[in-house]
Amino acid sequence: MARAMRLVSSLPGAPPVIDPSFERQFMTLRRQRRLQTLIGVALFALLFFGASIVGKFSPAALIEGAPKLGDYIQRTLPVLRWDSLGADISEWFYGIRKWLDLLFETVLMAYLATLMGSVLALGLCFLASRNLTPQMWTYHVARRLGEFFRTVPDLVFALIFVFAFGLGPLPGILAMALHSFGANTKLFSEANENIDMGPVEGLRASGASWVQTMRFAVLPQVMPNYASYVLWRFEINVRTAAVLGFVGAGGIGMELMTAVRSLYYEDISAILILIVLTVTLIDLGCEKLRHWLIGRETLE
Repeated sequence: MARAMRLVSSLPGAPPVIDPSFERQFMTLRRQRRLQTLIGVALFALLFFGASIVGKFSPAALIEGAPKLGDYIQRTLPVLRWDSLGADISEWFYGIRKWLDLLFETVLMAYLATLMGSVLALGLCFLASRNLTPQMWTYHVARRLGEFFRTVPDLVFALIFVFAFGLGPLPGILAMALHSFGANTKLFSEANENIDMGPVEGLRASGASWVQTMRFAVLPQVMPNYASYVLWRFEINVRTAAVLGFVGAGGIGMELMTAVRSLYYEDISAILILIVLTVTLIDLGCEKLRHWLIGRETLE
């Protein structure tokens, strides 16, 4: 590149002249860049219009359906009056004790599923890392296994487990655990592939075993990333647990499903507000915990 950018002068004191080879190379790269940009824009437009046709996306349909959406939301909201605001809110959240118990159950389901899935992912992620796996066939097997469990929707797993174990929290926990296992395997292994290989090579040269190398050379580098991924997955699983209740997999979702099917409109809005508040509090708590863990790791 330095030679290509060299300037030549025909006479002393004459203005510099760009090397013709550099100019030709520059024009070639410029044409390639324009062609790549054109291909990218064309591909984006093709995919956008193709997805719009397949998904029957239409601004006219959105304009036509928006008022119906507003009507449904309006039905779920109770009538609140200033002169009887306390009584109206109490009537709106008449089942709050039951709903809070179910929300607590939902959070515990998400916690246990996240723990189980993350432990399984921790046991597989090193084999799924191209720079750490002892054999390439173990890398491909581990990768495909993780892909399978994160590709199959957790709702499908929940339906299978409901059929096997019956209604209740257990099917939801198992479904979320398997999906968390697949997702965290990918995230953990990608974090492993971005580590500094110096400590790994040093331990290998000193005769350390593969397990010792993973423990003392890899884990100290990736633990902050692991913590962030696990906390993020816990937030996702809290929301997922609320949805899995629609197939009978326990938690607040079963109560929400009953309200939707029975057209208890005010119950729907009350339960959704409690779910949103719960997820918000968990999000804030996980953020504080994540910063604390990262800060402590930095001090160490």
